[in-house]
Amino acid sequence: MPRERGCRRSSGSRSRTARAELSFSMSHMERLLREGHYTQRLSSSAPIFLAAIMQHLTAKVLELAGNEAQNSGQRRITPELAGMAVHHKALLNGSFGMTPISLVAPARH
Repeated sequence: MPRERGCRRSSGSRSRTARAELSFSMSHMERLLREGHYTQRLSSSAPIFLAAIMQHLTAKVLELAGNEAQNSGQRRITPELAGMAVHHKALLNGSFGMTPISLVAPARH
C-alpha cells in the first residue's frame, strides 16, 4: 500500500544531528572524542551533549558580539568584537580564561 502524501519519513533515515535538532555534527563530535581516546570513559550520549554545548556557547558568543557591534556602531562582527564580548562577560571570561578567541584577535590582558 503506498504511503500517504502527508506522512513523514521514519526517523531512521534522518541523521542523528537532524534528529537531535542540532547544527553541530554529532558524528564529528564522536570522531573527536574517539581520536582523543575518551570513548572508553564516556557514555554513548556524550557526543549529543558536546554538540549541544558547543552550539549554545557559539550562539551566546555571537549574540554578545552582535550586541558589542551594535553598541559600537559597526554592522559586522569582527574577531576583536567577539573577543571583547567574551572578556566583558564574567562567566564566559572565567570559562575561557586567557584563551584567545582567534589568532587574529589575541586575548587582551
